[in-house]
Amino acid sequence: MTCYCGNEKTYGACCGRFHSGVENASTAQLLMRSRYSAYVLMLESYLLTTWHSTTRPAALGFSDEEKTQWLGLEIKQHRIIDANNAQVEFVARYKIGGLPAVRLHEISDFIFEDGRWFYVMGIFP
Repeated sequence: MTCYCGNEKTYGACCGRFHSGVENASTAQLLMRSRYSAYVLMLESYLLTTWHSTTRPAALGFSDEEKTQWLGLEIKQHRIIDANNAQVEFVARYKIGGLPAVRLHEISDFIFEDGRWFYVMGIFP
């Protein structure tokens, strides 16, 4: 089975290695992919840990919401700004309950700090 993030590798060889803590994502794009897979798997702890402390919410409330069905991820662009900053533009598709599919288009900012990439925030073009 290919990884949830759409990569041709298996989950274990792709995002699973980051979720298990064996490795940290070496690029903002890999972190973005692993965060998408974490949403698919509802790995709240991983999502919060990889969210920069200045913008991190206290919780994501997965247990309070109806199950989201993630349908796919498309990376549009990975832009390296400098050694410590990058942006990833992506489109993620999902459905909640019987409602029509939603297309989430985001340009996300990432920062490299203390030897790790962190998600900072995103804008919706």
